[in-house]
Amino acid sequence: MDYFELPEKSRDRTILELRDFSRKLVRELGFMRNTLADSDLAPSAVHAVIEIGLAPGLQARDLADTLRFDKSNTSRQLAKLESLGLVMRETASDDGRSSRLFLTAAGKKLRQKIDRFATDQVSNALRRLVPADQQTLVRSLALYADALAQDNVNKTPRVVASIDEKILEGYQPGCIGDIASLHARFYSQAAGFGVFFEKKVATELAEFATVLPSPGKALWLYVENGRSLASIAIDAETDNVNHRLAHLRWFIVDESLRGSGVGRRLLSKALDFVDREFDETYLWTFKSLDAARHLYESSGFQLTEEAEGSQWGTHVIEQKFIRRSGVLS
Repeated sequence: MDYFELPEKSRDRTILELRDFSRKLVRELGFMRNTLADSDLAPSAVHAVIEIGLAPGLQARDLADTLRFDKSNTSRQLAKLESLGLVMRETASDDGRSSRLFLTAAGKKLRQKIDRFATDQVSNALRRLVPADQQTLVRSLALYADALAQDNVNKTPRVVASIDEKILEGYQPGCIGDIASLHARFYSQAAGFGVFFEKKVATELAEFATVLPSPGKALWLYVENGRSLASIAIDAETDNVNHRLAHLRWFIVDESLRGSGVGRRLLSKALDFVDREFDETYLWTFKSLDAARHLYESSGFQLTEEAEGSQWGTHVIEQKFIRRSGVLS
């Protein structure tokens, strides 16, 4: 059998196809209906219930940023959900002028119903795909969602400001356990890592945190309600005084925040730091983490090495990326 390469599609054709797929997704997932996910709520209200359930104590302005609502739309949605007995407000302990949002017992019950509906919907669709195609679909949608989110964040300064309010620099009580837990859960699913990997993350991060603050070393955390939900660190390399080299480490974002712009904002802060103090930055990651690779490459990193490794407790294809300081300036 003869094999040949299909001609590449034009960018205009790709755009038209993505728009067509996006419209089909909107229709098939039910967003054109008056109610969504076997509930009595409109799609926007359903998404509000989901986000409040994922992050109890969420403030209204953060909900607006996440769902791309304006202030008036947010107020209307919350007023309706409160009147239905699904959402309640509590005055923030750190700011008496603001309130935090929580689901009521009825709201939690409704969220469970929505989750079951959505899980069944996705599960039924995945049964029609072979496992390899399922993973390709997840990686492709992750890349697409991240690209859309990047554009939206760049157009919405309020989103960046809201994220920055929750980014803290340096060690925070409980952060070592939080970050190790995030790594363990994510890489258990992504690469089959177990206790060896979780112990290694916790031990090395604890050693790193004990020397903070220290020249050339920095740690940033995205913190909500006292929990670290995302992190990134820069660790100085001191072997060569003539070439200032930085190691980017412990970059992780909780699943509930993916697509929110938090990861991109943390990376931006870290790269601003290294551009002031270092000549070059490197990081190690694993093959097939396509969404992460897209983020790194869009920030100026280039793949320089790829090899099989087992230092994390199981065999994986490790990848090294390098970025010269000021590459995007």
